Amino acid sequence: MITTRFAPSPTGYLHIGGLRTALFSWLWARKNGGTFLLRIEDTDLSRNSKEAMEAIIKAFGWVGMEYDGEVVYQSKRFDLYQKYIDALLESGKAYRCYMSKEELDSLREAQMALKERPRYDGRYRDFSGAPPEGVAPVIRIKAPLEGEISFVDGVKGEISIAASEVDDFVIARSDGTPTYNFVVAIDDALMGITDVIRGDDHLYNTPKQIVVYKALGFVLPRFFHVAMINNEDGKKLSKRDGATDVMEYRNMGILPEALLNFLVRLGWSHGDQEIFSIDEMIELFDPQTINKSASCYNSDKLLWLNAHYIKQMPNINLAKLLEDYGVRIEGHDKLEMILDATKERGKTLVQIARQIEIILAPALNFDEKAVGKVFKSDTVEILEGFIKMLQGWDRELHLPSDYHAVLEYFVSTKSIGFGKIGQPLRLSLLGELSGAGLDEIMAIIGVDETVLRINRAIDFINNAK
Repeated sequence: MITTRFAPSPTGYLHIGGLRTALFSWLWARKNGGTFLLRIEDTDLSRNSKEAMEAIIKAFGWVGMEYDGEVVYQSKRFDLYQKYIDALLESGKAYRCYMSKEELDSLREAQMALKERPRYDGRYRDFSGAPPEGVAPVIRIKAPLEGEISFVDGVKGEISIAASEVDDFVIARSDGTPTYNFVVAIDDALMGITDVIRGDDHLYNTPKQIVVYKALGFVLPRFFHVAMINNEDGKKLSKRDGATDVMEYRNMGILPEALLNFLVRLGWSHGDQEIFSIDEMIELFDPQTINKSASCYNSDKLLWLNAHYIKQMPNINLAKLLEDYGVRIEGHDKLEMILDATKERGKTLVQIARQIEIILAPALNFDEKAVGKVFKSDTVEILEGFIKMLQGWDRELHLPSDYHAVLEYFVSTKSIGFGKIGQPLRLSLLGELSGAGLDEIMAIIGVDETVLRINRAIDFINNAK
């Protein structure tokens, strides 16, 4: 059975690169009827953040990627790791190293002066003398001295490095706390992880973890190292580009299904298909078809996908989501009309919420730049004429198409271009020049409110003279 995992460190919030890795792991497990586990790698007690830990769990809940079983916390497994440290010491596969920090720094300086790669020189590997006083030892594992460390990566192919490139690395610090590469290998083995899908920033951790696997007699999992996400300039993705807290996307009004669809296409594809339901992702995803090269973050693509999912969403569901953005229209007698008018033009829930707000409760002030551009010497006369026509057709006005007919008839009978009434009317109704269609706005607010807003604009123009 396929078992995958996502293993973030709670030293910061979950960002989209991490979520993409988790998504790939989740999809592969679900495709194979397997298990997807969540492990919190919180052994660095000084850097852990409870808030970040909670945010990671919350982000998983928001995007709907359920994990199996209980969350595993490494900080609660120190006794377990100690047993394996003791076993390696007893078998002679690990040893205590009494090298002081000063000695280590001096060694590194000497190696760098000779243009050598800084590395531990193994001086305590077979040490049998009396330990130096006052030095709390670290525990180092014995790495192979010759040959190669090789593995087949599902994305990058065969990887092989000389064993001499891996020194006897530390598996437990002088205070007894275990190190990253040691506990990752133990946890992946004991949790039955069959497939490790992670960012390729972990690629060169893998040989060290293989050393641990082999020293403890564990079976190696399959490895898939995914290339990073770059910004649109091909450089490392920064917070400004979108490498931010996953929950910030929710605040921006992005739908979780749009974000997941966006992320699955960053480094993976299926023909020319762009829109993927969750079921399609599960059916089609295969980590062996992940691209070897880095992918590029494209904010326009994310917004395009988000707009697509917004348009496809039933209005009653959309209304419920908008409550989190300050808009409550559930039960409104024109709910369908309101959302049909706004969701075609909004790319995010935030944009739609604002459109609805200015339709139902416009600002009392008019946009200053728009006023000078739109309100002309003949505007009052045109608006007053439109009011008379509206009031004459009052009983026949219900749908946007009815109001559209009034606008067309008014422009025709007055022999004026649509711009003469369109922009002044829009500014009168909304206080600005962007938003839903005029016919839709008037159908939503009705004749009385439309007339009230136009008269307010007329008073504004007259008082400004």
